[in-house]
Amino acid sequence: MPFELITIPCLSDNYAFLVHNPETGQTALIDVPEAAPIQAVLDKRGWTLTDILLTHHHWDHVEGLADLQHAARVIGAKADAHRLPDLDLAVEEGDVIKICGTSVQIFDVSGHTVGHIAFYMPDPGYAFTADSLMAMGCGRLFEGTAAQMWASMLKLRALPPETLICSGHEYTASNVAFALTLEPDNEPIILRAEEIKAARNNGVFTVPSTLAAELATNPYLRADDPALSAAMGMPGADPAAVFAEIRARKDRF
Repeated sequence: MPFELITIPCLSDNYAFLVHNPETGQTALIDVPEAAPIQAVLDKRGWTLTDILLTHHHWDHVEGLADLQHAARVIGAKADAHRLPDLDLAVEEGDVIKICGTSVQIFDVSGHTVGHIAFYMPDPGYAFTADSLMAMGCGRLFEGTAAQMWASMLKLRALPPETLICSGHEYTASNVAFALTLEPDNEPIILRAEEIKAARNNGVFTVPSTLAAELATNPYLRADDPALSAAMGMPGADPAAVFAEIRARKDRF
């Protein structure tokens, strides 16, 4: 099925995403940091929103909703419904819904917040992970625990490697710089750092990224990799403890 995916920069470093199915004419928006840049794309394309999917309650993912909602169905986490804008459909892990004529699976990816969800479209292979799994990183643990976020990483890394990880922020340059402090001699990370630098120098987004690239280079997906734990001075440590230490070091970076 020929879907169109558009990444839209918002605010200072956020991303929103539009998914459009030209066969059905349906258009879905994932997260709403601000209305104006999203509306500009809709107007240019002549698209009308049919669904708005919210990953979590933080203001920089919902702030533009009132100006874009109109007749669109608003979908978000049942566990977060008390602090999200009013939902037309409340979902939870294990639910499968139809968006733009295709199935969407719901994952609980708590950690950044409790109640954060991810939306996975097996066909066409998009995962909207917002501030859980990010390009070369993961979100800061504002509400959840390191163990919760590590469990969320395990869920997401089990997706097919060709999956596009559509995350919520342009943090990739900082994230890869931090990853090099953990493994300064890791060749795949060195190469990815060069690619990211070239992309940003040319004004190119680093989001979305492929899960394959994240599996090879993202330290938060590799907390059970013996090479990483050894490089951190934690050989044989429990992966959840390694993950917690990675996140703690990034918070101080």
